Amino acid sequence: MSTKPTTTEFEWTELDQRAVDTVRVLAMDSVQKVGNGHPGTAMSLAPAAYVLFQKLMRHDPADADWTGRDRFVLSAGHSSLTLYIQLFLAGYGLELDDLKAFRTWGSKTPGHPEYGHTTGVETTTGPLGQGVANAVGMAMAARYERGLFDPDAARGSSPFDHYIYAIAGDGCLQEGISAEASSLAGHQKLGNLIMLWDDNHISIEGDTETAISEDTVKRYEAYGWHVQRVEPKENGDLDPEALFRAIEAAKAVTDKPSFIAMRSIIAWPAPHAQNTEAAHGSALGEEEVAATKSVLGFDPEKHFEVTDEVLAHTRGALDRGRDAKKEWEKSFAAWRTANPERAADFDRIAATELPEGWEDHLPVFETGKPVATRAASGKVLHALGAVIPELWGGSADLAGSNNTTIDKTSSFLPEGNPLPEADPYGRTIHFGIREHSMAAEMNGIALHGNTRIYGGTFLVFSDYMRNAVRLSALMHLPVTYVWTHDSIGLGEDGPTHQPVEHLASLRAIPGLNIVRPADANETALAWREILRRYTKKFGVGAPHGLALTRQGVPTYPANEDTAKGGYVLFDAEGGEPQVVLIGTGSEVQLAVEAREQLQAAGVPTRVVSMPCVEWFEQQDQEYRDSVLPPSVKARVAVEAGIGLTWHRFVGDAGRIVSLEHFGASADGKVLFREFGFTADAVAAAARESLEAAAR
Repeated sequence: MSTKPTTTEFEWTELDQRAVDTVRVLAMDSVQKVGNGHPGTAMSLAPAAYVLFQKLMRHDPADADWTGRDRFVLSAGHSSLTLYIQLFLAGYGLELDDLKAFRTWGSKTPGHPEYGHTTGVETTTGPLGQGVANAVGMAMAARYERGLFDPDAARGSSPFDHYIYAIAGDGCLQEGISAEASSLAGHQKLGNLIMLWDDNHISIEGDTETAISEDTVKRYEAYGWHVQRVEPKENGDLDPEALFRAIEAAKAVTDKPSFIAMRSIIAWPAPHAQNTEAAHGSALGEEEVAATKSVLGFDPEKHFEVTDEVLAHTRGALDRGRDAKKEWEKSFAAWRTANPERAADFDRIAATELPEGWEDHLPVFETGKPVATRAASGKVLHALGAVIPELWGGSADLAGSNNTTIDKTSSFLPEGNPLPEADPYGRTIHFGIREHSMAAEMNGIALHGNTRIYGGTFLVFSDYMRNAVRLSALMHLPVTYVWTHDSIGLGEDGPTHQPVEHLASLRAIPGLNIVRPADANETALAWREILRRYTKKFGVGAPHGLALTRQGVPTYPANEDTAKGGYVLFDAEGGEPQVVLIGTGSEVQLAVEAREQLQAAGVPTRVVSMPCVEWFEQQDQEYRDSVLPPSVKARVAVEAGIGLTWHRFVGDAGRIVSLEHFGASADGKVLFREFGFTADAVAAAARESLEAAAR
């Protein structure tokens, strides 16, 4: 990011003030028209958002995806009008009719900002605190991107230098995820991150004194942030010039993220609604809207009033954006000329293509040799890390268990960190014991673009991550969650660490693909398919969760149909299959052993490995029927978790060998035996299913 001010002088005209007051009018009218929403914060934040979009940020409304742009994250997503109105004024494509359609069916202005739905929205926000962590992830990605393409440039001189701006509210900073993310940001010394805190002292239940009394500014000082407080003007309104000066001061601090506390009055200057909890999430009412318009010098009888003069003034952002982009393109062209190999990498990565021949580096594992799938995953990452430089990631302090260290000699850590492997552009991220923010930071990294991110922890701790994982799916983001210790097979750590309901629960998230490979070769092929799917050629993206074993499992011959999510691992002998055994992960071996018993008893038996239900269901009906013939009613599914996933696959005559209770503390092999996960139990279930199918 440039350390020079965007403009050396601050200019604030009557037209600027009129534009800010127009924002307030539009916020009131939009909520009043639909009858619900959050007007108060959009009214009070109007000067801050205006200063960013009209005075400070480097952005081009005509090209919302420009690589060199600054990013803006509205963590306080309930105040979506704060963003929508700035997008309208600046010329991103929203028009007055879109504001009139606020929160209605099919509109471009939904209740909370949605990535991919509205041009100019950088991330989906709403669950409080998520945006803070997204912004931290974006700032991390910006640094790593610079390391990929322009690591030797002087600070502030690279075309890959830019800022991440965020606006957070009281609710964002009360949610624990923001504390996790802010702690990491301070540790990482993310000088490209500037966060404005809307300190309005109001939440849904009233004055924030109901719930919090800490000194938030000192908390951020303790995190290692550069902090400032901006006081309002005498009339209670935010002071645009003071905000401008504070942000310029923040940009001059390059070795710390910046935190700017803005004392505001919610719903300012509404005569009766300002500084009330009602203004947070309810329409102000026609009388209060009219009274506020009078205070601001607008006609109380007019609605959605935007003068041509105001709109022409704010649409000047298009000209400024075009000029800024042209200036950046000169710098970018000079960089391309000086760095042809890196430029070729940039073009490939920006197109979401993978290096030529990358698949040749995937390991192939020896058949028969027991290997934990977490260990196989680690070998895949080591192999691919050498040829896919944009692939990076780490773990929530469990790298040794998750096998997620892509490069032991290169840790993503800031200048000044004492560890010998510290590198501001390092490959391995140490997220710390912060699973929730890790997931949201991964979302921010993916949203920023030009890298491929993964992150690991134990499967049971996906509960901490769930809201951010859900947002990954909602946004169709190419993030990979590496979840290890995937069953009671992890053993002595006991039921607190043994996932039972997690696989079924995660499969219930629309758009999330859960991949539970049976062995080392399936693990390698699963990674290959995941990376293939993270390309524009594949279409709409989706996050993936890899569920991997702690314990060793037998290795079977590699089968290309792994990429189809389900396939015939071993087919029936001696005739058409009479029963089909379906397994995932470490339980596939039980299905294989049960098949041997049944075949010996004269029962032709097919074993289907189904590493990914979602991939399988994306196949055409003909393929699915070839794997699970409709004529074969006798079926058994076996998985060391609750059986919720499998009813639709086994049918009325089928049986499920599952775990419908919590685990216990003992050796994993003992637990499998005691809880009925044996080849004998699977074979017995198959006989029951055969009898039921014959009725």
